Amino acid sequence: MKHLFMLTFIIISFVLLSGCENSNNEGSNEKTNLTSTTYDIVNDLDGVTMRVKENTVSSTGLTVILENQSDKECIYGEDFLLEKEIDGKWYQVPIALEDNYGFNDIGYDLASSEIKEWTAEWKWLYGSLGKGKYRIVKDVLDFRGTGDYDKHHLAADFTLE
Repeated sequence: MKHLFMLTFIIISFVLLSGCENSNNEGSNEKTNLTSTTYDIVNDLDGVTMRVKENTVSSTGLTVILENQSDKECIYGEDFLLEKEIDGKWYQVPIALEDNYGFNDIGYDLASSEIKEWTAEWKWLYGSLGKGKYRIVKDVLDFRGTGDYDKHHLAADFTLE
C-alpha cells in the first residue's frame, strides 16, 4: 500500500511539473519547435569569405558576395539554409513547404582571386521571415580534383527589422 501511495504521488507530481512553463525566458516559446544548428564550425576556409551585399536584404531573399582570396579552387551550388539566432544560439528556420523539395545540382566555380555575387530567394521554401537576426549557410568545396575535395560551410549574418 505504501508503494502504491508513493507511485501515485510521483505520477501526480510529474504531471503537475510537466505542465509548468518558465515564462520569464524570452524567446523560449519561439524556440520550442526549432531544431538547433548542426553547424558548429563555419567560415573556416582560409581566404574564402561570404558576406551579405548591402541593401539587398528583404524578408524573402538577399544577395551574398563570395570572395576567394586564397590559392584554392572552390565550388559552390544553389543549396543553402537559413538559421535564426535566439538567446545567443542558432536554430534552423523551419521549412514552410509541405512537399519534398530540392535544389538544382550545379557547381559554380569560385577561382583564386575571384569575387562573385549569388542571390538567394527563399519565399518558396521558408516563406517570409519575421524580425530577427538570421544567417544564411552555404556549402563550399575546396576542390583539388575529381573525388578530392573538402566541404566547408560559409555563413553570413543579417538582420530583419
